Amino acid sequence: QVQLVESGGGLVQAGGSLRLSCAASGRTFSSYTTGWFRQAPGKEREFVAAISWTGGSTSYADSVKGRFTISRDNAKNTVYLQMNSLKPEDTAVYYCGARRGLVKVTTTSLVDSWGQGTQVTVSS
Repeated sequence: QVQLVESGGGLVQAGGSLRLSCAASGRTFSSYTTGWFRQAPGKEREFVAAISWTGGSTSYADSVKGRFTISRDNAKNTVYLQMNSLKPEDTAVYYCGARRGLVKVTTTSLVDSWGQGTQVTVSS
């Protein structure tokens, strides 16, 4: 399995931006599909965005389409989530998840490895 460490969370006003990073250990990270998920207090963890191992294919939850962008740099073993036009309802702990192979991680059940999470708080 790959080890994942998220960073970049924080407190931001509504309409602001943040960029999350997910750094992975292991020389085979380029063979993993990766995604971002989030969990708000009292709610289940939900899918946010996913990217194929090449970076050529992405998927987004409807709630973030047009505002968030997922990308990856396999040379740096890192996946990013650029979040723009943030809303208070985006407040959650954001987790990076990965799975070895070709299937994009668009549901929690597909994830093999999780990071520890990073808190994002959007104030109104």
